[in-house]
Amino acid sequence: MAPRRKCPVCGSKQWHKEPSSGLITCSEGHVLQNYRNETREVTELGPHAVRKRNLKSGRKKKERQSKADPKLYHGERARFHYFQCLQVILRMQVTALMRLWELPPEFELVCRDIWALNLSLLPNPPSPEPLLHAHDSLGDNQPSKSDHTAQPSPDAGENHDDETLADTDANDSSSSSSSGSESYSSSSESDSELDELMRENSETPSSEEDELESTPRPKTTSRVRKRRTFGNYDAPATTISCLVLACWTLRIPIIYTDFIKLIESYDLPYLDPLRLLPENMTRHLRKHTVQALSPHFSPTPLHLHRLSSRLARLMYSTYDIYTPEMNAAPVLWKSVRALQGTPTLYVLTKKLARLVSIPLTLHRSLAPALVRDKKRDPTFHKQDSAVPEVALVAAVIVVMKMVYGLDGSPRQPRETEDPACALPTLSELIQAIRNAEKAADASTPPFATDRHRSVLDMDDNMLDEYLQFCEKALLPREDRLPPRNVTTDHFPLPEHTSPSSTSVTGNSPEKPPDSPMHATAVDENSDAVRPGQNYPIYNTQDILGTVPEDLELVVGRAARWAGVDEDYVLGVVERFERRVVRWMESVKRKERNERTSASE
Repeated sequence: MAPRRKCPVCGSKQWHKEPSSGLITCSEGHVLQNYRNETREVTELGPHAVRKRNLKSGRKKKERQSKADPKLYHGERARFHYFQCLQVILRMQVTALMRLWELPPEFELVCRDIWALNLSLLPNPPSPEPLLHAHDSLGDNQPSKSDHTAQPSPDAGENHDDETLADTDANDSSSSSSSGSESYSSSSESDSELDELMRENSETPSSEEDELESTPRPKTTSRVRKRRTFGNYDAPATTISCLVLACWTLRIPIIYTDFIKLIESYDLPYLDPLRLLPENMTRHLRKHTVQALSPHFSPTPLHLHRLSSRLARLMYSTYDIYTPEMNAAPVLWKSVRALQGTPTLYVLTKKLARLVSIPLTLHRSLAPALVRDKKRDPTFHKQDSAVPEVALVAAVIVVMKMVYGLDGSPRQPRETEDPACALPTLSELIQAIRNAEKAADASTPPFATDRHRSVLDMDDNMLDEYLQFCEKALLPREDRLPPRNVTTDHFPLPEHTSPSSTSVTGNSPEKPPDSPMHATAVDENSDAVRPGQNYPIYNTQDILGTVPEDLELVVGRAARWAGVDEDYVLGVVERFERRVVRWMESVKRKERNERTSASE
């Protein structure tokens, strides 16, 4: 609005603004000079427009505090600490076995060397601790050099695939980040490329094939599998496999069920081992490491044999360290006694095992190759990598089938020189096996995992045995027990006498039969079936087939003694039977050729 001043023409002080033209005039109509009223709507600010600048304070923002526990180890350092815990557990296991089986001091030295070889033969060997500690202290998050330069072992196929996928994703992410940083500098090149693409898209394809080729295909995103921190060969069962190889090296006659029985009775540290480790080691364990160190069940004989045979094979192929054969004589006698056999059955089984080349090594690569008469002949037999004790007990079953048949039809020897005359009758032998099964069920401890028994079904002695087992399995070490309090004062734990030391193999010998068994009588009847005649071979691939009752009882007893399934025992028995058939055919062919050459 104009100031209140006089009009220079008429002296009037009354001014008003005309709405049509926007001019200011006095009451007499004189126009006020030197006055301009402009109206402008600003939509965009020019380059010289005044803008308000945001002032930033010079203080640094607080770094985000990590909620992770600094005591817990992660990554390669956690893996190295995991193997440290396994090594402590292995030393406890060695001490327990030396005390229970009265082993020599050299057993500990052999176990130490085999454990060092096992760590070097892993698909992903652990990195050294000083290097990991230096990386953590310097804040270096780069992967260690040993991870890239480590040579993969023959069993590292799956890990190699995972590393390839991870490297591919890392290259893709690095290429995308580099392309984003260089997008501003290459704007002119991208414009020309964009014009070229628009020109190609504007052209019409000449045929349907050209149209399909010009259509870009959508990129398929590959699913990346997360790498496992601990593999199958890093499990706590590897310590048991080291103990097995140490026993084989010292020629100690053991079988896999000897270790399993000690594990289930908590005499051999394996289940819930964290309560035995010192506090300064368990404080650094994270959740996944605790789960890896705490197996819920004892390992099976097949799993232990798989780990032991792999380690023996790699030791021989990599370092030329040969694992000797099994001390077969005591183990064969144990298998014969498990089936209530006699020394005569032991001698017959030993001869049969020599004829059919029963495998006595942990892996077939440790045994000498077969003699090849033709190029198509194999260098090894099937089931040569079977569990050694199963192979021995399968040979015992083959001899029993030759003598008794075990198919419901009785066999009677015709001559007194027949070895079957020195063996007990079939009915008494079957009854002795049934009695042995009943005695084994009765002597099964209440904490056995293969028997589901309720506390209400236990008598006083079994309850005392079970409570004593709970004290050994659930209580921590003596140095971790709580201090003296009211509970320990009024309800002290009784001091149990230590059990007497068992045999070297950790199990008591089989009990002799209650009543003596009679020898098989000679039958001169020409119509009777002789031992070795009408020998039946059952095909294990016939899933709908059945076996006779006597054979089922014998195979079940052998399977429970070896700790494997009955089908596995039947498969080994079938392979050995077919070897015997091929051997007999070769003998007959040789005799036929000799008669032919003699007649000529």
